[in-house]
Amino acid sequence: MQTNPIPLSLLDLVRVREGFDAADALHEAQGIATHADRLGFNRYWVAEHHNMESIASAATSVVLAHAGQHTKRIRIGSGGIMLPNHAPYIIAEQFGTLAALYPGRVDLGLGRAPGTDQATLQAIRTPPAAAGRFPQEVIELMNWFAPADEPGYVRAWPAAGAEMAFWILGSSDFGAMLAAQLGLPYGFASHFAPDYLDDALHIYRSRFQPSSQLKAPHAMVGVNVICAETRAEAHRLFTTAQMSFTGIFRGHRGLSQPPIDDINTYWTPREQAQVQRMLGCTVVGTPSEVKAGLQALQTRTGADEFIIVSDIWDPEARRRSLALTAEAWGLTPA
Repeated sequence: MQTNPIPLSLLDLVRVREGFDAADALHEAQGIATHADRLGFNRYWVAEHHNMESIASAATSVVLAHAGQHTKRIRIGSGGIMLPNHAPYIIAEQFGTLAALYPGRVDLGLGRAPGTDQATLQAIRTPPAAAGRFPQEVIELMNWFAPADEPGYVRAWPAAGAEMAFWILGSSDFGAMLAAQLGLPYGFASHFAPDYLDDALHIYRSRFQPSSQLKAPHAMVGVNVICAETRAEAHRLFTTAQMSFTGIFRGHRGLSQPPIDDINTYWTPREQAQVQRMLGCTVVGTPSEVKAGLQALQTRTGADEFIIVSDIWDPEARRRSLALTAEAWGLTPA
């Protein structure tokens, strides 16, 4: 086990808040990326979601270009691109462009989940069997970034020869096996699907094959983190995320809601059990409690890196939560 704190990264949901719109969410995303950069976070990632009024990151590469404008050091990337929704060539063009804008600090995290419902997949024109081609399309995408040192008619400019860090993302053993086979870093979505975390990490590490990108396995674990000066305030802030997940089970994915004083007045016992299972990988509390919770999770999983989600309605409270977390964990401000 490492003696020094492992890196912390940030997954931004780019939430659209009640009373605000997507433009506000994108403006805040840019500010959060700059804030995370200054605090010493390792990566700033956003994810591809479709047909969700409450999330403004559908055009993932565009959001990353916007969010990274005022950053200096932090890596920016996708957590992730749902590759079955796209031609690998197009993603190569998009992320090759990002690599030209932000050389040496772009991550391309790839997932095979649709990121939406079946009706929306039809609108995207994603074929029903597209997910089955995911391993082949990952390899095709990686090849578009190979140096253009041999004659060829088709090149994915400006991706050809660009530096790109590829990641495999997932919430089951499939992604773990693929990441191990390809010798790529692996990110597990335990911030909303923690059930198979331990099994997936074991598979990834035990089957890992070194590659030109990575000589030893590197596992990043997703975790919800809400930090405040008091435990009561941290748990109050956390009710925003709890209400959002309750909405999943109610079939209503509305805008991000302000926190409430008593979450038990909002959900039923059954909804509480469902949400608590999905949010099982969560640390909420004061700086000392957050540090202890992350240390315990690192001891249990052997994580090489954490990527945290801080789904807080108020932007200033969210920035304060990230600052307290960074200080408690011992990050070095840029």
